[in-house]
Amino acid sequence: MCSVVIYHNPRCTKSRQTLQLLRERGIEPKVIEYLKDPPSGARLRKIVRALGIPARELIRRREKLFAEVGDPDAKYSDSAAIRLLTEYPRLIERPIVVRGDRAVIGRPPENIDRLLDG
Repeated sequence: MCSVVIYHNPRCTKSRQTLQLLRERGIEPKVIEYLKDPPSGARLRKIVRALGIPARELIRRREKLFAEVGDPDAKYSDSAAIRLLTEYPRLIERPIVVRGDRAVIGRPPENIDRLLDG
C-alpha cells in the first residue's frame, strides 16, 4: 500500500476524527501538522492536483482570518489562492489526506474511504 499522509490540525475535531478513522482502519499515516510545518507552494500545487479541485476550494472562507486578509468577492486563480494559503496556512481546508497521487479532504471523515478503496 502507498504511504498515507494527513495534513492535520490537532485542534480541529474533524481532523482528529479523520486521523482516528485512519488508525481504526489499520493505517498509521505520516502526520504533518501543517500549522507548524506549512506546505510550500509547490507542495500545495501537488495537493490541489491530487484533489482534482481548483486551489480556491482549499480556502477556509469562514475563517475569521480570511475576513481580515482575503477578498470574499474574488474568484481566486490557482496561483493567487496558493500564494494566500502559503502566506496564511491557517486558511487551508483540513484535514487533507494524501495517498500516492490522490487526495481527499476529510470533511466528513468518511471521505477517506474513497481514497482507501480505490
